[in-house]
Amino acid sequence: MLLKEIKTIFQKELAALYPKEEIDTFFYAMVEHYLGLQRFVLVVTPNITLTKEEEQPLFEGLTRLRLEEPLQYILGETHFRDLVLEVNTAVLIPRPETEELVDWVVQEWGNREEASPVILDIGTGSGCIAIALAKALPSAKVVALDISEKALEVAVKNATRNEVEVTFILANILDFDTMPERAFDVIISNPPYVRVSEKPEIRNNVKKYEPEQALFVSDEHPLLHYKAIARFAHQHLKKEGSLFLEINQYLGKETKAFLEENYFTKVELKKDIFGKDRMLKALKE
Repeated sequence: MLLKEIKTIFQKELAALYPKEEIDTFFYAMVEHYLGLQRFVLVVTPNITLTKEEEQPLFEGLTRLRLEEPLQYILGETHFRDLVLEVNTAVLIPRPETEELVDWVVQEWGNREEASPVILDIGTGSGCIAIALAKALPSAKVVALDISEKALEVAVKNATRNEVEVTFILANILDFDTMPERAFDVIISNPPYVRVSEKPEIRNNVKKYEPEQALFVSDEHPLLHYKAIARFAHQHLKKEGSLFLEINQYLGKETKAFLEENYFTKVELKKDIFGKDRMLKALKE
């Protein structure tokens, strides 16, 4: 079958679920991943014919897309900053806004001479934050923890794949306090923050496949993890150490107020590339 005919089938089969541009993105990503052909090749050579063997992974991927499975899980990997990371349903798929959170830390530490910060990533998932920081700040010592053993298995593979050293710890921040006090220059976290009442806003490919415990919190205690992280950071950040958090866009002011009232100064609320309140930085007193 001609490759361009398969593209037409993708458009027809997925039209009820996704915009045309997104379907094209899915198709070209699969072509590059499974066949090693970049997008421009199909443009300049429109009559490429595939064997049955070459077609198979494309049609298998199409079947999974019809079930609204995320492309990243289908391919088994995703990009985050300059990294390629393994992902599966044990971990959240890293988002562009989380890259911005990492960028914020790198901006603060990247230009310091002989900078060797000690960094803790709480709720590391795929390891994207910890690994990206270890890559961008080679002199840093990076520690990362997560409640999920399966997530940590993925994170360890990703650290090895990207040739960085990160110390991984299996722990739940809600009842974890065994680190040496004042051990860290930076604590960073992208904890669960989507309230259950916000589920209708979330796309099916997220709700059906990504790990719930890494996404959702109760409406009654939406800042549960932030309060635990703040208490931990108060004890374990060095003097004038920094806390960086990804936050719920609807709870920016509430999260900022909590930090200002408990333990921290110079709390800065920052918008992401989409103009949403998405990040906080706070300074340990």
